[in-house]
Amino acid sequence: MNLPPLELWLSVPVLAVIGLCIGSFLNVVVHRLPPIMERLWLADVQALLQDRATLQRTLGPQVDEAALARYGQTGEALGSALEALPPLALSRPRSRCPACGTTLRWFHNIPVVSWLLLRARCAACGAPISARYPLVEAGTALAFGLIAWTFGPTPLTAVYCVAAALLIAMALIDLDTTLLPDSLTYALLGWGLLSAWLGWTPVGLADAALGVLWGYGALWGITTLYAALRGVRGMAEGDFKLMAALGALLGVAQLLPIILLASAVGAAVGVFLILARNHRREVPIPFGPYLAGGGFASMFFGAQLLRWWLPH
Repeated sequence: MNLPPLELWLSVPVLAVIGLCIGSFLNVVVHRLPPIMERLWLADVQALLQDRATLQRTLGPQVDEAALARYGQTGEALGSALEALPPLALSRPRSRCPACGTTLRWFHNIPVVSWLLLRARCAACGAPISARYPLVEAGTALAFGLIAWTFGPTPLTAVYCVAAALLIAMALIDLDTTLLPDSLTYALLGWGLLSAWLGWTPVGLADAALGVLWGYGALWGITTLYAALRGVRGMAEGDFKLMAALGALLGVAQLLPIILLASAVGAAVGVFLILARNHRREVPIPFGPYLAGGGFASMFFGAQLLRWWLPH
């Protein structure tokens, strides 16, 4: 069987269509991955509550048999509650209306087109459908198309398209939940290292490895120092891991423009939210979307950003 040439697969129109489909899947990932993670965390809690040896080792000899029994009963109740939940995975159940629970037909899931034809309302109950779904689909298609147009039919285009999909998913999940899933940050980190090792990016493997070390270490150091001075942690582990992943993908030299750009935009948005939207200072503002935006900027304008921030 003769397959289409690589140049066709990596062309602007084909990748834009692929981006539409990937964007539809990203909507599912953004919606389902956080509750999947939370179920796994609760399952770990349930197992610990029923692990008498760990409880005694951690809590000390003051924990008597009655307390251990209570913990065990709590763990058993938690386990029963988790077992009663309907199955949830990225692949199942099929997509359904969040308002009425009606399973969507295949022609209601066509990216962007279905939303327009349905006039942004559920076909079964008429409940409004958020505009974010088609915006994510169209935005992913636009990102894929721009990458193909900028870098041509090269392996770098494939590398950046995968990275773009992961960054979009992480930015939206962090925006919704202030979580950056390890499954996504590690996937981007591994993808960056693999691409550097295969020579698909202009970043050498040593440069990518240094990007991981400096990306994680720099944010960890800043956050640890800030916590020591102010008693508050300004960033979380997920931000460190995302920065490390961007270092693997784009190289150690791009870390400075990424963090400066993300910090400048994040600070401006934070001041706006506090002054104009009465955002409480103690409520954290997700930093992942700004890091992802800095990563996108570095993909397209890396050399220009370096000249801007580090003039020769």
